[in-house]
Parts: sequence; C-alpha cells; structure tokens
Amino acid sequence: MDKALGPREREIMEIVFRLGRATAEEVRGELDDPLTNAAVRGMLRILEGKGLLTHEQEGPRYVYRATADRRSVGRSAIRNVVRTFYDNSASSAMIAMLGLYDNKLTDEDLERLEELLRQKRARGAE
Repeated sequence: MDKALGPREREIMEIVFRLGRATAEEVRGELDDPLTNAAVRGMLRILEGKGLLTHEQEGPRYVYRATADRRSVGRSAIRNVVRTFYDNSASSAMIAMLGLYDNKLTDEDLERLEELLRQKRARGAE
C-alpha cells in the first residue's frame, strides 16, 4: 500500500487507529486543530475512497474503522517523510532517527539494528 497521505489524513487515521472506531464528530473532537463537521466527513470519505477506512451506519451516523493495518499506513507515512525531507535517502533518515532517540536506545535496540545491517550487507554481497 503506497497511498500518500497528507498531514490531516495521517492525523485522522491515527485517531481512528487509537479509538478503534469513530464517528465524524468523535474524530473532529480529537483533532488538534478542529475542522468543520463537513470537512471531517469529506476527509473520511476520501480515506474510505483510498481503501483505508470503511463505515457502518448506526442510526443516523456513520461509524468508521480502519481497513488497512497500522503498520502499512505507518510505512507509507515514513516513505513520504524520507522522500520529502531526506531526498529519498534511507540512510539520511535513519541517521536523523538515531539522533532523535540517541539516549533512549537500549542495548536490545542496538543489537536489532546491528543484525538488520548485517543481513542487508549479506544480501548485497550475493
């Protein structure tokens, strides 16, 4: 899944993931900078059109839930950040991420990263 999401779309997806299911009014109430009800409903329809959300009607309201898994949406968001801010350079993005979390990386985290790098190097030598 590589459906590029704008900042608002990512924010709305995060809200739906966090709540599990949500109405337009619930999404609107969770937004950092609220939109009108009509704008939120429009964005929910766009996300549904991208195949990321689905809805069920409960009484007069639509209740939305994610159809895409959080990991694939996250990967798409990271891909967009790397393309936009790091000139599509994975290594530049990784260096920036390591710098942000420099004091929070555990020995286990570092071992996982080292193992992934070893695997990548081994594949490159094939």
